[in-house]
Amino acid sequence: PAALRPTTLPVTDIETLVRDPYALFARRILALKPLDPVDMPPGAAMRGVRVHAALRALIAPGRDLPAEAEAALLAHGRAAFADLLDRPVVGAVWWPRFARLAAWFVAWERQRRAAGALPRGVEAKGRLVLASGFVLTARADRIDALPDGGLAIIDYKTGTVPTSEMIRAGFAPQLPLEAAIAAAGGFEGLAPARPTELVHLRLTGGSPPGEEKPVRVKDMDAAGLAAAALAGLERLIAAYADPGMPYLARPRVRFLREPGAYDHLARVAEWAAAGDDA
Repeated sequence: PAALRPTTLPVTDIETLVRDPYALFARRILALKPLDPVDMPPGAAMRGVRVHAALRALIAPGRDLPAEAEAALLAHGRAAFADLLDRPVVGAVWWPRFARLAAWFVAWERQRRAAGALPRGVEAKGRLVLASGFVLTARADRIDALPDGGLAIIDYKTGTVPTSEMIRAGFAPQLPLEAAIAAAGGFEGLAPARPTELVHLRLTGGSPPGEEKPVRVKDMDAAGLAAAALAGLERLIAAYADPGMPYLARPRVRFLREPGAYDHLARVAEWAAAGDDA
């Protein structure tokens, strides 16, 4: 029923709605939450949370980098990983990677500030009410003010970075939708401004330790991607306002690299084995 369908979603759930609607149905409407395995070993998501926490402790709007920024970031990292450092994979793999990442990140940050880009939002809360009344929310990892008066929307990625093809097709709408919120002045403490850069900052500590990966889509700038993503969201929300619109399981499998947490409930494996005639 329309009355049970979500009227407020974060940008990360919009990606789920596009890629695997059933997963959003199970989590947001049926309120089913996957349980972690007993004594679950540290995983990629846990590592990402700790890296984000360390960077958040170092970078803040209006705050200069400390003179010994790398040492400060390593100290923040030790605090973030403190409860896991006795785990073999963390001490032997994660921490050495973080140390390499810290050196790379501080050098990148100094270079960026020297070019005139300054952080204006860190884990910034955003909100945008669409014409339909649907409320889009966000928590942007970082928003920088640029010398040209525009904004850079930056997402820290400790895992896979979406391709330009995925972003243009609307299967990875997070950064464009955050840019749309920023353009409308929807982030706390930030005035409306034109988004001119969308950047994924890949932070692995591997080889290379980090990479700045700007979103580049042919014939579309950041503002154009934001406008296209917002128009696509309006169409998506209108479609799902119809009680006849089903929440299908994994309708676009080529964009899903890993099994979903709710695939067993949707019996994805059984339907896939049944073939095209099922």
